Amino acid sequence: MRIYDTLSRAKVDFQPLDPDHVRIYVCGPTVYDYAHIGNARPVVIFDVLVRLMRRLFPKVTYVRNITDIDDKINARALESGRDIREITEETAKVYHEDMAAVGALPPDVEPRATEHVTQMITMIENLIAKGYAYEAEGHVLFSVPSMANYGRLSKLDRREIVAGARVDVAPYKKDAQDFVLWKPSDLEAPGWASPWGRGRPGWHIECSAMSYEYLGDKFDIHGGGVDLVFPHHENEIAQSKCALGADAFATYWMHNGYLMSEGEKMSKSLGNFYTVHELLEEFPGEAIRLLLLQTHYRQPLDFTKAGIAEARRTMDRWHRAADGVDPDSPVAQTVMDALADDLNTPKAIAELHQLSTSDPAGFLASARFMGLFGQSAEDWLKWQPPKSVGGLDDAAIDALIKERVQARQNKDFATSDRIRDDLASQGILLEDGPAGTTWRSG
Repeated sequence: MRIYDTLSRAKVDFQPLDPDHVRIYVCGPTVYDYAHIGNARPVVIFDVLVRLMRRLFPKVTYVRNITDIDDKINARALESGRDIREITEETAKVYHEDMAAVGALPPDVEPRATEHVTQMITMIENLIAKGYAYEAEGHVLFSVPSMANYGRLSKLDRREIVAGARVDVAPYKKDAQDFVLWKPSDLEAPGWASPWGRGRPGWHIECSAMSYEYLGDKFDIHGGGVDLVFPHHENEIAQSKCALGADAFATYWMHNGYLMSEGEKMSKSLGNFYTVHELLEEFPGEAIRLLLLQTHYRQPLDFTKAGIAEARRTMDRWHRAADGVDPDSPVAQTVMDALADDLNTPKAIAELHQLSTSDPAGFLASARFMGLFGQSAEDWLKWQPPKSVGGLDDAAIDALIKERVQARQNKDFATSDRIRDDLASQGILLEDGPAGTTWRSG
C-alpha cells in the first residue's frame, strides 16, 4: 500500500503505527447548509480508502467529525430566525442521506463539536500552561512564534502567510499570525462556561480535541480537501503537537484536489453551484460516485452535469453486463493493485471496463468493493428522478404498459404509440421482447 503524503510531498509506503489497528481521521462537514459536490469528493475518496484498508488490515477505526459550532451557523440562524440546533440537526440529517445515496458508508465514530467542548477547554488549558497560548480580552490565542517549525505542512514561511493576508488582524494579538483557540460569545451566539468567560471554541481546536478523544495522541492518517491544508490542518498540527508532544498527531496527511464546476470555480453567481441534494433529484447517486472516482483524487476535477450523464450511461451498460451474475467472487487483483497504488481509482475503473466483458463475476465483486452496484439491474434501469415529470411510480407505469399491450392486441396502434411516446417524454423507455414489455429510465 502506497500513499502520497502531503507532509513529505512524496509517495511513500504506508506503515501503520499498529498493524492490527489502523486509525484514520477526516474533517467532516460544517452543518449550516446542504453539502455541495465539492464536499462530497473527500467523503467518496476516503470511503474508498477505508474500504481498502479494511481489506488489508484486521481493524480500522474511521473518525469523521461534524462541525456544529461555527460562525457560519450562527449567521444562518440570525438570518433565518431559526434555532441553531434545529438548523444543525436538519442539515446533518440531509447530509447523512445524501452521502449514503452516493454510496459512502458511515464512519465508525462521528463526533460533534458541541459534545466535546470540555475536551477542547482542557487542551487549551494545557497549551496555556506550556506557554504556547495566551489570554487577551476574553480570547485565547495560540502563539505561532512559540512553535519553531510552524508551516511544515503548507510549506509557507511566516512572511508569506502574513503577506498573503490569510490571517485575521486584531489588536489583541501579540503576533499577526496568532490564531484563536477560544473567543467570547455575546447573548445571540452559543456559549459555554470556561476559565476565560462565556464563549466558544475556535474551529481548529475542535478537530484536535476530537481526534485525540477517539484516536489517541498518535494515529495513522489525517485526510481532507487540499483547501484545508492552510490554515486548518497547519493549525491542528501546531495545537496537537504542542499540547501532546512533538511526535504526536497524524503520521501521514492525504488531501484531495480542488473541484471545478462546468469549467469554472463553483459559485452561485455563475449558476454552476450544485448541492448533492439537488443533483440527486436529477441523477442516481452511483452515477455521481462514479464520476468522482474517474479522476485521481489528487488531481483537480471539473465536475459537469454532462459528465454525470455519461457516468450514468456507463452504469447502464455495466448493469446489463452483470445482470444475473453470481457476485460470490473475489475482488480482482488488478483492481486491488490499482487502489493500493495511492488510490488510483481511474486505473481501477479502467480495469472494471476490461472485467465487465472478460470476467463478469470478478467485475461485479470489484465494482461492489468500490461502492458501486448497491441495487439490482432492474431497480437501477428503472430509476427515475424523484420529481420526474408526471410523477409516475412503478405501479402507474406497469398499468400503462398493460393498457398498451391490450391496445396492441386490439390492433389500436395509435393508442399503443401514444402511450409509448408519452412515457418516452417522461424518460420511460419501453423495450418489447419475447418475454413481454419491460421498461427502464432513459
